[in-house]
Amino acid sequence: MPALLLIAHGSRDPRHAATVAALVEEVRAQRPAAVVATAYLDHCAPRIPQVVGRLADAVAVPLLLNRAFHAKHDIPAALRAAGSRLPVADVLGPSPLLLAALDRRLAEAGLAVGSPAVRARTGVVLAAAGSSDPAADAATRTVAAAWRRTRGWAAVEVAYASAAGPRVPDALAALRTAGAAHTAVAPYLLAPGLLPDRITAAAEGADVVADVLGPAPELASLLLRRYDQALRAAQPVAALTA
Repeated sequence: MPALLLIAHGSRDPRHAATVAALVEEVRAQRPAAVVATAYLDHCAPRIPQVVGRLADAVAVPLLLNRAFHAKHDIPAALRAAGSRLPVADVLGPSPLLLAALDRRLAEAGLAVGSPAVRARTGVVLAAAGSSDPAADAATRTVAAAWRRTRGWAAVEVAYASAAGPRVPDALAALRTAGAAHTAVAPYLLAPGLLPDRITAAAEGADVVADVLGPAPELASLLLRRYDQALRAAQPVAALTA
């Protein structure tokens, strides 16, 4: 089977690469026969040209939540520059598995997510990075709407750590205005770093603040699902060109 080439953004914060490594281990645990490699767009090593040259066959899977600039431009450009024509899987979001991972992190932070009564009294801030791409922000709002609809939260507000607002304090205030008895902040981010730290600092006053998605089992399952989908989509093309 082709290797799964996980392409992450990278960060100067060493927690980022450590989290990606832990996520790769979870992917391998769920599919022991899989060959999994990692490459980074920026800041961390190895970079994409260092990895694709030693992979005879692979599917590139972006470690990205939304289809914004990195997915639309940076990853395709980096693969082209490396002389690669690898099939590229879709981004991770939206997906019910991401909602399950968000639930997990809130539960780990102490919220009784399994109680319908608790959910009905709790307003949640879905705190994302933010993007200059309107489609990416619209996708985040779609996730928030699905999370409220399927879980029965009192309300779900979107906030952003960068780009245009609203910010986390604004979203918390909106939840209280809407009548939420309790509030929680759930970072819609993949790994620790500057933006998650900014969200945590801004979440003062929330009853619960969850961790980033990190190496959640649901996230690993979603990466494998995107790999499988891209592999199936690429097979007819390979058959025609053989």
